[in-house]
Amino acid sequence: MTEQLRIEEAVERLIKAEDVLLLCHKNPDGDTIGSAGALFWALKALGKRVAVLCADGIPARYGYMELVPFTGQFTPRFTVAVDVASIQLFGDSIRDYTRQIDLCIDHHPSNAGYAGETLLDGEAAATAELLYRLIPAMGVQLTPRIADCLYTGLSTDTGCFRFSNTTANTHQVAAGLIGSGARVEELNTILFESKSRERIEIERIALNQLEYHFDGRCALIYLTREQIAESAVQLDELENLTSLPRMIEGVWVGLTLRQQPGGSYKISVRTDKGVDACAIAQRLGGGGHSRAAGCELEGNLANAKAAILAEVERELTALDKASEAGGEA
Repeated sequence: MTEQLRIEEAVERLIKAEDVLLLCHKNPDGDTIGSAGALFWALKALGKRVAVLCADGIPARYGYMELVPFTGQFTPRFTVAVDVASIQLFGDSIRDYTRQIDLCIDHHPSNAGYAGETLLDGEAAATAELLYRLIPAMGVQLTPRIADCLYTGLSTDTGCFRFSNTTANTHQVAAGLIGSGARVEELNTILFESKSRERIEIERIALNQLEYHFDGRCALIYLTREQIAESAVQLDELENLTSLPRMIEGVWVGLTLRQQPGGSYKISVRTDKGVDACAIAQRLGGGGHSRAAGCELEGNLANAKAAILAEVERELTALDKASEAGGEA
């Protein structure tokens, strides 16, 4: 069982650490890469030898962070997982480096407690929001480069401040990052306003396979690994596909099923207010937040659909019964 740390204790561990390996989750998003990037440059400022490792590599679109990927250039003596809720999210290709995680820094309430010690803030909109407090406590200035990394994590995990996890503190952190030199206009263009032709093509394929369930309250899209490969889309461009089904009028639950190279299906759950996405995902071995969660299922597409739809139906039925009971009261 992991030991929960306070920020001051996490700072103490990081200041003492040498030869630090920062681990991101597979299919990396802006928060895991941005948070790792900010911590990378903070540790570099303290004179540490440090590198970043991700099973799927660091996507080219985050090249502005100028991170150093781990290629075996040193033997890690302290390993930190950043924005990774469970051990399964690392990916098999880096398993040798995930056997002993010294510290996990995360914001997912469903964190499985796999690390030796954990710094967790389940109320933070993104892990980047937690690092905004941690890095200055390390005695490191929030430089424009660190601010760019943190803004990447904060903005992507909140859908450019549109999602329900956005709080007053989130906006205050964003203001602080702007004050520290984050290139907001440039980053917003890269992260939210630019799509490759390949990304547009895979979006067309996904929407052509759109399904409605439970009187239109649930919308589902899916992509097979063959479709993904044929489109030549970069993996990091697939992450924000998860918002598409939930954007449809009248939809309470949006599901995105994406087949992984090994054949399993990564399932993303996005919900309307009042529908617990985390409860749906957790019953299938996943987790996340109340409005955004996910899991991964083995088996074929039909089985994956059946399993996730059964849990969505269970959640919607419970809501219907609660509504009926409330109406009778």
